[in-house]
Amino acid sequence: MVLVGLPGSGKSTYLERLGVQGLSSDSVRGLLADDQTDQTIHRQVFATLRYLLKRRLALARPVTYLDATHLTPWERRPYVKMGLIYNCSVEAVFFDTPLEVCRQRNRLRRRVVPDDVLDRMAAKLVPPTVEEGFSAVTVIRD
Repeated sequence: MVLVGLPGSGKSTYLERLGVQGLSSDSVRGLLADDQTDQTIHRQVFATLRYLLKRRLALARPVTYLDATHLTPWERRPYVKMGLIYNCSVEAVFFDTPLEVCRQRNRLRRRVVPDDVLDRMAAKLVPPTVEEGFSAVTVIRD
C-alpha cells in the first residue's frame, strides 16, 4: 500500500486510525540521521525503505504501508516494479486533501514544512492511477 499525498494530508493519521505501523520516510530519516527533517539523505532514506519492504515481502507479511509523499509516478515506480518481482499486488491510497487544509494542519505539526516548500510539492503532485501499474487506487477526500 503506497500512500500518496502532501504533508498534512492525513497519511500518518490514517495509519494510526487503522492501528497499523507503516514504513515511514520520516521515521527512517530519524533513525539514520537523528533528524526526521533531514532532506540531505533522501537517497539513503528511500534505499532503506526499499530494503525494509523487501525484507517484509520475504517474510510474507500480508500488508505493508509505505508512508511518504510519493508525489510523482517516478517516485512510486520502484514499488510497482517490486510488486511485479515479488508477484504481489501494489495499491495506492491517494489523500486528495486541499492545499489550504494541508497548510492549516502543517502549522499545527511539530515538524512544519515551510509554505514555499509545500507550494512546490503541491505543484509537483500527480495523482496515482492504475495505468502506473497499481492494482487499485483508493481516493480519500478530506
